[in-house]
Amino acid sequence: MTIDASIDAVPPRAPVVSIASLLTAPILPTLLRLAIPNMIAMVGSTLVAIAETSYIGRLGTIPLAAIALVFPFAMLTQMMSAGAMGGGVSSAISRALGAGDRNRAATLALHAAIIGLCGGLFFTVTMLVFGRSFFTLLGGRERVLEEASGYSQMLFSGAVAIWLVNTLASVIRGTGDMRLPSMALIGTSVLQIALGGTLGLGLFGVPQFGMPGVAAGQLIAFTCAAIFFLWYLWSGRSRLPLDFRAFHFDRALFFDILKVGAVACLSPLQTVLTILIFTKILATFGTEMLAGYGIGSRLEFLLIPITFAFGIASVPMVGMAMGAGQVKRARRVAWTAAAASGLTVGLIGLVIALDPSLWVSLFTRDPGVAAAAHSYFHWAGPTFVFFGMGVSLYFSSQGAARVGGPVLASTARLLIVAIGGGGLMMAQAPAWTLFALVGGAMVVFGLSTAASVAFVRWGK
Repeated sequence: MTIDASIDAVPPRAPVVSIASLLTAPILPTLLRLAIPNMIAMVGSTLVAIAETSYIGRLGTIPLAAIALVFPFAMLTQMMSAGAMGGGVSSAISRALGAGDRNRAATLALHAAIIGLCGGLFFTVTMLVFGRSFFTLLGGRERVLEEASGYSQMLFSGAVAIWLVNTLASVIRGTGDMRLPSMALIGTSVLQIALGGTLGLGLFGVPQFGMPGVAAGQLIAFTCAAIFFLWYLWSGRSRLPLDFRAFHFDRALFFDILKVGAVACLSPLQTVLTILIFTKILATFGTEMLAGYGIGSRLEFLLIPITFAFGIASVPMVGMAMGAGQVKRARRVAWTAAAASGLTVGLIGLVIALDPSLWVSLFTRDPGVAAAAHSYFHWAGPTFVFFGMGVSLYFSSQGAARVGGPVLASTARLLIVAIGGGGLMMAQAPAWTLFALVGGAMVVFGLSTAASVAFVRWGK
């Protein structure tokens, strides 16, 4: 299928990887060129997670336990907006470009911005109204509950900014431009680290606001990033500028995004439900065990951005190949990305399993908390390879608009943890058996996702 030559007209500051090359260039080198900017941006996300957990660790064990209650909801916001709905946005735009329909792709960008705005408002209202109740159900009590509530209220008051940043970044990624979103997100990370430390710990003579101050750093940084992305797309510098004058509502375009994004949102929801259920079970073991798992699960969540670097790079390659009718190439892209992601994440998991102190010592010196985190990594770390492979294939399936199988794989993981964890708790099993269960669930998730990609037909 022929692609409109105007799509590949390279304006100033255009992405290095052209749209045509996504359909013809060798897969692995092209995938790496797209993934490297995302990987660099994820270094920023990792530094943010390390810095913020370090800030909160300095505030004490109770704030560490509180962040374990809030963190799954914070990551759900990020995962839904950047990975699930964001993947749906990139998929729809890349498929339109692969089919040579630039006007459709440009109109999809505006519909995506509306979806991002609505998604952010939903999270703001939900967490401001029900956040405290959620934390109570998870076992939060007294000071832990108060700290969690204060952090959550500040953080989720800016959920619209988070959704807009990730949605608009996905619009740009859908064209094959990974560089601009990555550079912008690196700047956001640097600003978030600086503001979070200053406001949370009271540096440079600023009053110490504690956990709400750390959350305020993220709120301010993402608000600035949202303003930048809106300016960039509106200014005409992007290949798909936001032309509000030509906009008209089209339910078919909303459906094109939501048929992938809305279904894909079930996967991070189930991932977070898995963490929440497990957190609820571990809360019965005491504050030290909860805080230790909070440190462990934070690294698990950080593996998602690493797999994101490979997975989201595969979305425009798979989507454009599908739009152009190159189904075999789309599948080769998916398996190549899965291999790269699994190898990277698996290596990290193996290193941390052999020496958990490399990660744990960054956040706590408490012997009880450290022992719990060490136990988690010894059992779950070696299975991270399956997690990395499964998450990458989940993204590639978004590019092909075939996300049902990966979502069902997430369902299997959820059921294993919920049913198995409940049984182990009733049997009063030691905590290490719960951590072993988490590792086994990752193996099932990775293998089930791979099976769904292998056996589900792509294309019409």
